[in-house]
Amino acid sequence: MSSVTGTNGNGSPKGSGSGSGTAGGSASGAGRQTAGGFWAQAAADAQRVVLVTPQGEEWTAGRLHADANRLVHGLRAAGLERGDAFAVVLPNGVEFLTAYLAATQAGFYLVPVNHHLVGPEIAWIVSDSGAKVLIAHQRFGDAATAAADEAALPATHRYAVGTVPGFRPYAGLLDGRPGTPPEGRTLGWVMNYTSGTTGRPRGIRRPLPGKTPEETHLGGFLGIFGIRPFDGNVHLVCSPLYHTAVLQFAGASLHIGHPLVLMDKWTPQEMLRLIQVHRCTHTHMVPTQFHRLLALPEATRSAYDVGSMRHAVHGAAPCPDHVKRAMIAWWGQCVEEYYAASEGGGAFATAEDWLKRPGTVGRAWPISELAVFDDDGNRLPAGEVGTVYMKMNTGGFSYHKDEGKTQKNRIGDFFTVGDLGLLDEEGYLFLRDRKIDMIISGGVNIYPAEIEAALLTHPAVADAAVFGIPHADWGEEVKAVVEPADGHVPGEALAAGVLAHCAGLLAGYKRPRTVDFIAEMPRDPNGKLYKRRLRDPYWEGRDRAV
Repeated sequence: MSSVTGTNGNGSPKGSGSGSGTAGGSASGAGRQTAGGFWAQAAADAQRVVLVTPQGEEWTAGRLHADANRLVHGLRAAGLERGDAFAVVLPNGVEFLTAYLAATQAGFYLVPVNHHLVGPEIAWIVSDSGAKVLIAHQRFGDAATAAADEAALPATHRYAVGTVPGFRPYAGLLDGRPGTPPEGRTLGWVMNYTSGTTGRPRGIRRPLPGKTPEETHLGGFLGIFGIRPFDGNVHLVCSPLYHTAVLQFAGASLHIGHPLVLMDKWTPQEMLRLIQVHRCTHTHMVPTQFHRLLALPEATRSAYDVGSMRHAVHGAAPCPDHVKRAMIAWWGQCVEEYYAASEGGGAFATAEDWLKRPGTVGRAWPISELAVFDDDGNRLPAGEVGTVYMKMNTGGFSYHKDEGKTQKNRIGDFFTVGDLGLLDEEGYLFLRDRKIDMIISGGVNIYPAEIEAALLTHPAVADAAVFGIPHADWGEEVKAVVEPADGHVPGEALAAGVLAHCAGLLAGYKRPRTVDFIAEMPRDPNGKLYKRRLRDPYWEGRDRAV
């Protein structure tokens, strides 16, 4: 397999004497502009490699463009019109990116579904979104079938990549359709569903702007992180594309001329190999991946060259201080952090920002604004902890079919996802925890994220979660649940060692009173912890104050 490389200013690949079979491979250097995004670039330089699949197959811009066009024609033949939705339950692969490109040039809403969900959960999303077509991979066939049945989706509108009984072949949507651009091209959106860590997921729906795809700079988002068009960049997709940020990073990269290298099932050593082979320059990560990369033997880590990396942007979950420092020591200044929500808005911190202000998640994006409010809706001054609110200057959103939730989480044009934090005098945001996760013990607020970070410094702790459980006198007491690292046996001795470790790092009122063990923490592949699954059994039959 040939390496996916970046390009020099004249369009020829860096480190290669020939453009054949590599990203940006046209010697003509055509398509060096971002106006018109992927579609204009594909028309200008159809032979440029823009995608490497998890199986190592290379796809040119022209081939991907043609399939996206065919899918639009196929979905229209199935009855979809502007403003309609279709759902996908797919792994990282060509079909996912084809669906993204089709939706965003045909005025459709693409509804990516977490493929770890079970049938009833998928059915809820399919029904709630009003999806008229479901495209699923055979790997998730059982759940997709159960979902389609429960959502009463007609057999004529179920399509499978591979073989799923009762589903039509995905190829049937494309075969015989023209590869030419469809008539009436108009911008569509991705309609993500919130993770559901605190309740049933809700769709985040933005109004369609009524513009052509060429009228919107779809890759401009990456400028927030200092990622420039072309410039020899290669984007590594190392997390599931159904996640909002992962698809947004991948789609934006595609639109500003960056080839994509896709991973399906992430492993730390395979990630290092792909970075070295393809000279990847940027990626979106989560702290869980940092933790597992750092757990590799030193000999394994040092065997790979990651010097091509310019931006290892992480988010989605808190990153413990010692993990962040270790990654910066290894990968250098490319380790950057953001805070954002599927709903929009956010902050960004470079490695330099973070080292000067440890713990910050950065300052507001140029297209966003941050504020901290108390429970009465009063805006708080710098240094005071409250609920973090954001707003985007580029447009709003609503929760699909849930106007109550849309309004409940807003103060004016600001919205919140329930995180607690503070802003310093210079506008840097420091998060404390999620409001729903905060422990109130004896009237004192305790932030689990701080305790979890302390637990993760113990060599026997692979992962940790902290939450409040009922206590007759204090209201709540601090409980820790630990996933032991390989080679460590759960039991009383390990629990005692973990508690002793905390005694040296945390004030008495913050320390866990007891430790339970779990074989594997309930996280999604993007690092989000389903803490409710751990906490709810302790509260069965009782009400939490938060």
